[in-house]
Amino acid sequence: MFTLIRNAQVFAPAPLGICDVLLAGEKIAAIGHGLHPNSQLNCRELDGKGLLLTPGFVDSLVHISGGGGEGGFASRTTALKAEQAIAAGVTSLIGALGTDDITRSLRDLLACARALSASGLSAYALTGSYRVPIRTITGNVRDDIVLIPDIIGVGEVAIADHRSSRPSVHELARIAADAHVGGMLAGKRGTVLIHMGDDEEGLSLLNEACMQHNIAIQQWLPTHINRQRKLMAQGIQWGLRGGNVDLTTSTTPDFIAAGEVPASLALAELLAAGVPIERISMSSDGQASLPLFDAQGQLISSGVASLSTLSQSLREAVQQHGIALETALASITKSPANTWGLKLKGRIEVGADADLLLLDADTLSPLTTIARGRIYV
Repeated sequence: MFTLIRNAQVFAPAPLGICDVLLAGEKIAAIGHGLHPNSQLNCRELDGKGLLLTPGFVDSLVHISGGGGEGGFASRTTALKAEQAIAAGVTSLIGALGTDDITRSLRDLLACARALSASGLSAYALTGSYRVPIRTITGNVRDDIVLIPDIIGVGEVAIADHRSSRPSVHELARIAADAHVGGMLAGKRGTVLIHMGDDEEGLSLLNEACMQHNIAIQQWLPTHINRQRKLMAQGIQWGLRGGNVDLTTSTTPDFIAAGEVPASLALAELLAAGVPIERISMSSDGQASLPLFDAQGQLISSGVASLSTLSQSLREAVQQHGIALETALASITKSPANTWGLKLKGRIEVGADADLLLLDADTLSPLTTIARGRIYV
C-alpha cells in the first residue's frame, strides 16, 4: 500500500517547509513538492494542509508490562496497551523493568514488547532491572543482547536510590563492558539505562566507572536527571563532557514542590548551558508508578506515569520556554533514536521507517499517528 501525505509543514525534525511525503509500505519512499505517483499504484492520500508532519515519538523508557508495587501488590500498575501509545504519538518505545523483578519477569516484558510490535508499533526491551547482579533471560547480559533481537540494552539499573542494590563501581563497569561487547557482536548500541534516585551521591558512581575502568561515557544513559537541582547540575556537566542525559516528562505537583524540575524547563536549562540537543532526550517513564515517600522511605501516595506527557512537554518547551520546535522535537525523536542505535527511527528521510505524526499546529497534539505505514486517526 502506498500513502501520499500532501501539503503538510514537515519537520524531519529539521524544518523542510511544505512538502509531500510518499510512503511505500513501512518505508518513506520520497519527499518533495507536487509528487504524483503512477496512476496505476494503489495510493491513498492524506491532506496535511495546515498541519505539522513530524517523526513518530521515540520513548526511551516505558514500563510496558506494568510497574510500581512499592506500596504492596495493590499498587502494581497495569501493562501498556497499544492504543495508549498510538494516542500519545509514540511509535517506538523501549520497555524495561523497574523495582519489581520478582512478580514481573523479563520473559513477560519480552512478550509484551512482541505484542506491541504485532499491533503495529516498534517495541524493544532491556535486560535487567533495578537489581544488581543483573537478572537475564539466557544467563548473562552479552547473550541476551546478542541472541535476542528485541533486547537492545540493559536497564533500568538503579543507583543513588533507596530501592537500588547499592552496586559498586566495579559491578557497574562490568555491566557496561558486557553491554558494549554484546552490542558490538549484535550490531546494537548496547546502551545501559541508569535510574537516578535522589541520594547525595548522584552521578559519582558513573563518573568513577568511566575514569577507573575506561568505560565510554556514551555507554550510559542516566534518566530522571531532572529529579532535583543538584542532579541537574551534575547532568549539565555530564552532557558537556559528551554524555547523554534523559529527562522524565511524567511528574506530579508534589514532585515539583519537592524540587523536581519540569522536563520542559530542564530541557531549556540544559540547552542554555551548552549541552547539544543530540545528547538530550525526554522519556515518559510510562506506566510506572509515581511514588511519594516520606523521610523513612515509606510510601505516602502513588500515581501512574503517562506517555501523553511527551507531547505536553513538547508544547511547554516551545510555547513557555521559547525553544525552537525542531530542537524540542529532536529530544523525543532523533536524539533518543540515536542513543539507542535505532537508525531508521526518529527522522523523516528517504529509506527511514514510516513512523510519522500529523500534529495540530497550535496545540502540537497528535491528530493522526502512522506507525510502520499503518494509519491511526
